[in-house]
Amino acid sequence: MSRSGLDAYNLLLLLMFFLLRTAARLTGFLPLLIPAFVVLGYALFRFFSPNQLKRQVENARLLGLLQSAARWFRLQKNIRGDKYHRYFKCPNCHQPLRVPRGKGKIQVTCRTCGAQFEEKS
Repeated sequence: MSRSGLDAYNLLLLLMFFLLRTAARLTGFLPLLIPAFVVLGYALFRFFSPNQLKRQVENARLLGLLQSAARWFRLQKNIRGDKYHRYFKCPNCHQPLRVPRGKGKIQVTCRTCGAQFEEKS
């Protein structure tokens, strides 16, 4: 019998278990131990599960979600740090666009949908 083993999803579940258990001990709020042990039980189920394909799909979905979140946070950091451009979304297709700051009103053409509109920079 093969098992799924320790992947990123199981590591996240174990981290959640330890955080919940530590919070329960520090606060003295013992009902927090119930979700902690539910998370631990699910992590053990995943670890010993013979259905490797399903566990790999779950892990890939989690990794995709984490990559999307990381990409979004990097984009927000770049937008906040950019002093030379103004960022906005196309009113037609919602594609993110940027224009140089300090140019007044300019005619913008969206590269994705071709919509033209005026934007103050």
